[in-house]
Amino acid sequence: MHTWFVTYEVPKSGASVKRRSPRSTRTFETEAEAKTFARKKFDEGLIVSAGTINPHSPRRAIASGSIPGWLEETQEQETLDPNGAQEPEKR
Repeated sequence: MHTWFVTYEVPKSGASVKRRSPRSTRTFETEAEAKTFARKKFDEGLIVSAGTINPHSPRRAIASGSIPGWLEETQEQETLDPNGAQEPEKR
């Protein structure tokens, strides 16, 4: 079941045909898949937004201005703990 979406601007092709919507959307099963795709489009210089598809809960909507922070959430987690193990608490 797809629970995440990524919407991105469609690059202008130089064709004179006007599109009704200059954006396209893809859906994904996981947030990790959505982030991977969003990172690719963001790195291409496109405007990207993302979020969860209703009725998924908790609902999330990531505006284009918040995409860099959302993408960094994954990088920070991987950098801090690439194997998913937690360091023991120091007392």
